[in-house]
Amino acid sequence: MKNRITSLYGIKYPIIQGGMIWVSGWRLATAVSNAGGLGLIGAGSMYPHILKEHIQKAKQATDKPFGVNVPLLYADIEEIMQIIVDEGVNIVFTSAGNPKKWTKFLQDNGIIVTHVVSSVKFAQKAQEAGVEAIVAEGFEAGGHNGREETTTLTLIPAVRKAIDIPLIAAGGIATGKQMLATMILGAEGVQIGSRFVATEESSAHQNFKQAVLEAKDGDTMLTLKELAPVRLIKNKFYEKLQELYKTCPTEEQLKQLLGRGRAKLGMFEGDLVDGELEIGQVSSIIDEVKPAGEIVREIVQEFDTSIRNIGDKCL
Repeated sequence: MKNRITSLYGIKYPIIQGGMIWVSGWRLATAVSNAGGLGLIGAGSMYPHILKEHIQKAKQATDKPFGVNVPLLYADIEEIMQIIVDEGVNIVFTSAGNPKKWTKFLQDNGIIVTHVVSSVKFAQKAQEAGVEAIVAEGFEAGGHNGREETTTLTLIPAVRKAIDIPLIAAGGIATGKQMLATMILGAEGVQIGSRFVATEESSAHQNFKQAVLEAKDGDTMLTLKELAPVRLIKNKFYEKLQELYKTCPTEEQLKQLLGRGRAKLGMFEGDLVDGELEIGQVSSIIDEVKPAGEIVREIVQEFDTSIRNIGDKCL
């Protein structure tokens, strides 16, 4: 399965594991990398010294390529970027901010830069900033999302038409058939988040993993659009938000209810009542916790089988 994405990152399969907060530590990242995909350590929920520890452990656990996902609005961004350079990380996925500020710095230090976007406009700006590849993430995705609410099915062909560099699809992808669908639309690889939450190597709390397995169609919702849109499982915290929305709250009132550490409380500590449970719509078809490597192999096998089936139907 060779294309521009596998060549760019030096991987066997064009499958990238999303660098999710409170989920994507070195164990998950290296499991995916060892299976032939590209694992990402999620720096968004790590203090700088914790990130350094995860990078060092990842280097001991795999000789395959892996990377780090860095939200550019990170408070300790300068220290994070220096750690990435000092530790010899070769691949960085940036998100939640303007890639122009850091792309050249990273590339000057031999690092491949990929940026995550939610619209054609931001894809074009990222290409102008010089990134080597783009992840276009649709509205279905879990966690923090774009304000445009454009679905993956619509976003991928639109971005493909607007840029020349390699394109990775994200949002609502958990199977080989879904991977094939996005590649038919113009993607050259996929970034998968939610499916890798429900893995043995994921650092998510067991309670959260179980909530993902039990999620059904319609159980997730995008909310907090006034602050930073986030898709999460409906629970008591979500219900409190909806009650507050009935009063036409100010941003300050929303911030007060949200507080600090809400995602950690739900996803890492397992509080399914008051925690923020960030997950994508595709959670409705996830029904089993498996090793991450097994998931990679299943996706590849279904992808290959689906291509053959399409060929047979077209004869």
